[in-house]
Amino acid sequence: MKKHILLLLLFVSGLSTVVFSQDNSGKLTLEQSVEIALENNLNLKRSEMNLMSSEATLLESKGQMLPSFSMGASSGFRWGRSINPVTNDFESRRIGNVNISGNSSLPIYSGGRVRNSIQQAKLNVEVNKLNVETARNNITLNAINLFINIAFSMEQLNIAQSQLKTSTDQLARTKSLVMAGALPKADQLDLEAQKATNELEVINAENNLRIAKLNLSQALQLPFTDSFGIIIPEVGIDGLEIGNIGVGEVYSIAESRLPQIKAAILSVKSAEYGVKIAKGAFAPSLSLSANVFSNYVDQSTFMTPDPLIQQFENNLSQSANIGLNIPVFSNFRNKAGVQRARVQKRLSEIQEMEAKNLLRQDIESAYTSAYAAEQSYRSSLVRVEALGESFRMAQQRFEVGAINAVDFQVAQNNLFNAEADLVTAKYQYVFSVKVLDFYLGNPLTL
Repeated sequence: MKKHILLLLLFVSGLSTVVFSQDNSGKLTLEQSVEIALENNLNLKRSEMNLMSSEATLLESKGQMLPSFSMGASSGFRWGRSINPVTNDFESRRIGNVNISGNSSLPIYSGGRVRNSIQQAKLNVEVNKLNVETARNNITLNAINLFINIAFSMEQLNIAQSQLKTSTDQLARTKSLVMAGALPKADQLDLEAQKATNELEVINAENNLRIAKLNLSQALQLPFTDSFGIIIPEVGIDGLEIGNIGVGEVYSIAESRLPQIKAAILSVKSAEYGVKIAKGAFAPSLSLSANVFSNYVDQSTFMTPDPLIQQFENNLSQSANIGLNIPVFSNFRNKAGVQRARVQKRLSEIQEMEAKNLLRQDIESAYTSAYAAEQSYRSSLVRVEALGESFRMAQQRFEVGAINAVDFQVAQNNLFNAEADLVTAKYQYVFSVKVLDFYLGNPLTL
């Protein structure tokens, strides 16, 4: 996916400056959470290192088109009977020598292996660039999801605390009425049990919130503390809609733009070059080489050492060679290499199909979840409104003794469950629609 689309995903104008500072309350915004997740994620760093490695491989492959050149020198002494390098006679004395040489070689033809290796290396660089983009997208979506989970848990906690306050207030009123003899003791006991239940629900909601914060903190690679928190933006459903677009159209758009699909397609093309490289091993190879050599010996023809430079000039020799190598039988190495390359191509094709199937399944799941959550949210709105009115009436009737504490608790629990279901449907709907927006390339905002 292109960089400007990724920037839209991150809700910021750029990623070159990473912001780690929190606001005055010590809480993270959504933008900061995404930026920190991208900066600290080790999988992303690993993908970037793989990209650098593939770039080095490309450089090395391009270098195979150029002539190589090396120089060397050696010096030593020989004792006993040996050949004098100057006279070529056997002599029994110490002989000192200095040798210098230069070598160069150039591949002329290698069955297309060098050219195909360069093309394969170029594709591998592009694949790794796309893998980096894929990693960034996955990290971004995961951070957004974990951020939304915290917001969801905080709303659940608010609902639980609201229910606890209602139970506490009603219990205090009931105790007064019981002491005055207006209500039976059983009503007070029922409300005490209800208050204890609501206290447990608050504790559970607090634990769920703590776990949600811990998950985000760990995803950001930050040490978890009790002060860790987020700034919740206004999460509304105004303007959210699935629209008339279907799963097939969403998939078609996503397939053409998501980096993981592009990377899978390029991997197949890279494997095709791998087959060509393996087949090139059966072709003859032609190379050109050149050599320059000279030496100095401290024992000249007339037992008097010649000047160093003069001997190097006198003993200078050059050679040039053209070599042809025809593979006749390689102990099945070349045949096995072609077979492995073909297997790798087939594996790449399977991975491409897997990537496309996974994308289609993810889109189908997101679409189905969004549709179901939308229906659930609309129904929950009506349910909460109706049960809210029912609870208010039950509260009024309970206060005048028209209903008992059990009936009051039923009305309260019904409203609590409906409000919890509404929050669940709301956040499920919001996130599912945002995932669909991501697949469509639309900017993500809360």
